Amino acid sequence: MTHLTIGKLAAATGTKVETVRYYERAGLIPAPARTEGNYRSYRPQDLERLRFIRRTRDLGFSLDEVRALLDMAEQRDRDCGTVDAIATGHLEEIDRKIADLTMLRRELSAVIESCSGGTVADCRILEAFAPTPSEVRDGSPPAENSRESRQSSSAAG
Repeated sequence: MTHLTIGKLAAATGTKVETVRYYERAGLIPAPARTEGNYRSYRPQDLERLRFIRRTRDLGFSLDEVRALLDMAEQRDRDCGTVDAIATGHLEEIDRKIADLTMLRRELSAVIESCSGGTVADCRILEAFAPTPSEVRDGSPPAENSRESRQSSSAAG
């Protein structure tokens, strides 16, 4: 396997052809050589690079982080402290998202538990999602404590 078409490269990595083109435009994959018929011709190194990109993107790294990691991966004798810093920063962001999702899950679970059946007119879930009169009046987002107090009153009734 010395050269691959864009379709074969995409298929080998589970990537859409348009995504491969996007990564080229973004500078993550070097522009490939062209055949006499003007088709892209990728090398085995491009396949490995795209696999690296796919894996890091699957792990949630941003394009800028992927670009930085690719740059460092090409400098084999460089200290890996920067790689560690990027990975650690990304892990901290994941932990923040998990904490946010955990809080969101708790809030939504409490709202769902407050449901005692009945009609939509008396639905505690819909009531919890509705803005308070002050939110409607001034257009401001709900304060955290007002949301919690609504949930507490909803759970009680």
